[in-house]
Amino acid sequence: MKIAFLNKYQNKVSRGAETFVRELSIRLSKNHQVSVIANVNYLDLIRKRYDVIIPTNGRFQVILVRVIAWLTGAKMVVSGQSGMGWDDKVNLYCLPNAFAALSKKALTWAREVAPRVKSLYIPNGVDLNKFKPKGRSYKIPFNKPVVLCGGAFTPQKRMDLSIKAVAKLPEVSLLMVGGGGQLRGELERYGEKILGKERFKLLSVPFAKMPDVYRSADVFTLPSRPSESFGNVLVEAMATNLPIVATNDPVRSEIVGEAGILIDPTDTDAYAKAIKKALSQNWGTGPRRQAEKFSWDAIARMYEDLFTKL
Repeated sequence: MKIAFLNKYQNKVSRGAETFVRELSIRLSKNHQVSVIANVNYLDLIRKRYDVIIPTNGRFQVILVRVIAWLTGAKMVVSGQSGMGWDDKVNLYCLPNAFAALSKKALTWAREVAPRVKSLYIPNGVDLNKFKPKGRSYKIPFNKPVVLCGGAFTPQKRMDLSIKAVAKLPEVSLLMVGGGGQLRGELERYGEKILGKERFKLLSVPFAKMPDVYRSADVFTLPSRPSESFGNVLVEAMATNLPIVATNDPVRSEIVGEAGILIDPTDTDAYAKAIKKALSQNWGTGPRRQAEKFSWDAIARMYEDLFTKL
């Protein structure tokens, strides 16, 4: 089977969509001819006659691929990396041959938006061999306990809320790690002002080093908006057996299960109390067991089965 993943940001940034493309393409390449295309030439898509095309940049790209799929007989599959909003509405209105919703709530939403589209539940995942409790730890520049907040430095992640919450816990330090975003400088200045350099550090770390970073922390938190489609960092953290403190919404509830505490992060007092509770609670191997439900190996088989049926 000839499969093409389209992502103009591949190898330029490291977000959920880029992880999705990387992890799936590696696994599907074992049995299929897989191309990951960053510089998309739409005429090449016509000439090379792919069996399945997965556009990940939405809107205009999906509209063009829909036309190409009709012309060549290819099947277009869209993964709901954008979340429940206008981007994925446009994707659904383009009538893909299949739409993979990352959560059960998103699946219900997709079926209401476009009842004629074949929509099914396939979440994002985690490499359980790479992200695991045992292994090297990143050297932290301050004393424990350490709360880790990770994600892109964008308004969607609301990472400033984690600074406000940790500020209410005098013995706790905050390590913030991200892979880009326009708020990096603002967050760094705010964190150093509120917590001081002895309790706050902001880093950009290569993806390959992230397992070491997770293993250096005691709790992972991400106060992202409820509109966020998934949150790969949550399953990565849980795979290293970190408990989670995150936003209380249906998607995060589905991902985290009993492996953490869900709150309204805009309530700073409640957020701080949840972090304190997570630090004091014995979680056993619960976070790791929850992460095992999201293995990329199993998810790749789900996509392979979908492609074969299409």
